[in-house]
Amino acid sequence: MNRRIRQARIAQTVAVAVTGTAAALVVAAALFLLVYITVRGLPAISWEFLTDVPRQQMKAGGIFPVIMGTLALTLATAALSLPVGVAAGIYLSEYAPRSRFTRVIRLSISNMAGVPSIVYGLFGLALFVILMGIGKSILAGALTLACLTLPVIITATEEALRQIPTDLRQASLALGATRWRTIYKVVLPAAAPGIVTGSILGLSRAAGETAPILFTAAVYYKRQLPDSVFADVMALPYHIFILATQVTGRPDDIIWGTAFVLVGGVTAISVAAAAWRSAQRRKVRW
Repeated sequence: MNRRIRQARIAQTVAVAVTGTAAALVVAAALFLLVYITVRGLPAISWEFLTDVPRQQMKAGGIFPVIMGTLALTLATAALSLPVGVAAGIYLSEYAPRSRFTRVIRLSISNMAGVPSIVYGLFGLALFVILMGIGKSILAGALTLACLTLPVIITATEEALRQIPTDLRQASLALGATRWRTIYKVVLPAAAPGIVTGSILGLSRAAGETAPILFTAAVYYKRQLPDSVFADVMALPYHIFILATQVTGRPDDIIWGTAFVLVGGVTAISVAAAAWRSAQRRKVRW
């Protein structure tokens, strides 16, 4: 008996050491990337860089149209994906029966999450740009990015709802509330921190994707700001790709400055969402 206890403790110690080392390596790599991009990109940041348009074949000037294009794509993606993703997560968690059909749906969502982004780009090109005739535009890019983001939002919503104790639902139903009112007034507010965090992670991924918008929304160079959802745009990830591969003789600080804006914006939103989630969880105690 003592031998089994010792073996179990050794196995636990090894498991903790391995997982701790893996977590430390991941955190160290992320911190290294953030610090490196900050050191290289921060000197390029100025008011002119953030508010001016690209000039001299993108070898000078700023990235204001690029920032606005990325913001437009992200907001349009959020408007398209959040209602559908949250609604699907609510259905799977609260209404869907335990059947083979439901298991197939969940398996399909998991498979969608593992599809390479370049495949989503080709899918968006074939369906939205060519077949539906939308053309290369914010709407086509947002629809493509919404398809890419939906699995993350659906999974995050479903998991956040499942973490809410069943007692809360039963107490609300016992007081005479309908099932939907229980979900809307009791379950959703309690699960909101997890839903918001998962949604922010999904939208952050969408904001940093290059392949899907390469075929559906992004253009090489455009000084004008978009005036409708049917206009094409410049975007930060595609702009970085173009600067790094197509523009010769460009200053490196422009590339690193653009990368710093993209990473800094995504990081700031993620940190804000995490802080809000922590604050909300401290308020809610079962």
